[in-house]
Amino acid sequence: MTAAYRPTLEQEAVVVHDGCAFVTACPGAGKTRTLVERARLLLADRSDRRGVAFLSFTNAAVDELEARLRSFGVLPAQLFPSFIGTFDRFLWQFFVAPFGIDGCSEMPRLIPDKAKWPVQPHETMQAIPLRGFDRKTGAMDPAVATEFRFDRDPARHQARALAMLAAARTKGHVDFEDVRASVRVRLADRQFAQRLGRALAARFREIVVDEAQDCNPADLEIVQWLRDSELSVKVICDPNQSIYKFRGGVTDELHRFAERFGKTERLPMSGNFRSTPAICSAIVALRPPAARSAVDQALGHLKGDTTPVHVIAYGGTSVPAAIGTKFGELAGSLEIPHADAPILASRLPTAGKAIGHPAPKESAHMTLILARAVTDFHFSFGLGNRREALVALHRAVLQVQGHIQAPGEYHRHVSGTEADDATWRPGIIEIASQLKFVPGMTAETWLVRARAVLDPGLVSSVTIGQRLRSTSDLEAALASPPLDSHPARTIHSAKGLEFAAVCVVMTSNKTSKILAHLETGAGTPDDAEDARKIYVAASRAKRLLVIAVPKNSAPKLEALLSTHGCTTQRHDVV
Repeated sequence: MTAAYRPTLEQEAVVVHDGCAFVTACPGAGKTRTLVERARLLLADRSDRRGVAFLSFTNAAVDELEARLRSFGVLPAQLFPSFIGTFDRFLWQFFVAPFGIDGCSEMPRLIPDKAKWPVQPHETMQAIPLRGFDRKTGAMDPAVATEFRFDRDPARHQARALAMLAAARTKGHVDFEDVRASVRVRLADRQFAQRLGRALAARFREIVVDEAQDCNPADLEIVQWLRDSELSVKVICDPNQSIYKFRGGVTDELHRFAERFGKTERLPMSGNFRSTPAICSAIVALRPPAARSAVDQALGHLKGDTTPVHVIAYGGTSVPAAIGTKFGELAGSLEIPHADAPILASRLPTAGKAIGHPAPKESAHMTLILARAVTDFHFSFGLGNRREALVALHRAVLQVQGHIQAPGEYHRHVSGTEADDATWRPGIIEIASQLKFVPGMTAETWLVRARAVLDPGLVSSVTIGQRLRSTSDLEAALASPPLDSHPARTIHSAKGLEFAAVCVVMTSNKTSKILAHLETGAGTPDDAEDARKIYVAASRAKRLLVIAVPKNSAPKLEALLSTHGCTTQRHDVV
């Protein structure tokens, strides 16, 4: 260990623990630094040339961990034989890519947006995304049918879905749902599973599964298989941060999984080295009642900071830009730069509203699709999702020019043309620059320019004027980004990160249910997950935490926070 690292007894127990372990870590418990020191200890032993695998469930968490490992000089320039990546990538690289897909002679290719492919038997019929159909039987999911208000005989759609799935398998076009299905089949083959287990054990001396609360039940069974294959597996989690219900995330299953570990293998990490005392108290208050017995203590350099948690109470049912303005004043008073002070919400449009970014309007109108993509790209410098915005603009340009017919065809098209990022990114950035909507420009002027810029790449049989038609909604879709704004991000995208200041925005249609769940523990599973999202967002803050809620809910939030020793200050905005 380095001289600067002075671990607590709990942290040291994790660092030196050999073999499997189930580690429960509260927010700010120094988990990442502890993992760094565990890796340092393992890799310093040159008598064992095997590597260490670090797995997590979001790219942001993986990037943060790799940056920390490299900044502390733990990883060599040549990563092999170690591995750092998402759980999905680990499955792809070691379970699927080397062996191919059963029933397919082609090399498999990852098509991440396969679930979005439009299933449309005829151009006059309604398109339903492929995610709405069972991958084996083709049966339409009733919930998806309701979502898209589809009330006709699904037979033709189901037949089309099965045909698309069969064609994709023949070509080796798979997504991570297919990957997991393939993994289940391979692990059911005992001989194959044993050979693969031995191969992984020969490469890795330890596998660390970070943010394990983001597993789904199938993932937990794969983790158990790794343990059964006699690999040393460290599982790190905070069950209160489980916010991936949409992909089958676990809550109670995780607690039951912990019981598979012996008492000496269950290691706690408590104490918050990240946040102020007020934020630590707020984090406790934002857990469900049954999970508040362990009180987080501020142990880091901010343990003496008396900054309160600020509550912004806004009027009306829509999120106003005044939230971002007030948050800017509060962060500015503490000399916290905008880049280190994001606004977080469950959905990006909600966070965007708080910095004056107009909420996107759903539309199939080609001109509006392009306008929204251009607008989002230029706002992305304050939205903190530049890479995603650039991909979205590329997708919109391809759709306007006729290279693809629907957004769900994007990754299949890019994969088919074998165009890597370096090939298309410079051109799309140039298009974004040419189509930036600036003060003094009219919507009609912008449309004329857009037609001129995109016409040379047109492959459609119709003219660019027919592809990009005028619409009265265009002016509302175009906007200029504010000169100085806080990054607006989804809560999911901020998971695993930390910031000097955080503003959490709660909406009028969710707040009362979330607070009711936090008061009594009652409510639906969706209410419980919405509450966990607020917990995750709040726990990202180091010095300043601001929570924006509708005015009629502000007193309840203040009472909840104060009951658990959190000092608050309220601000009313319009």
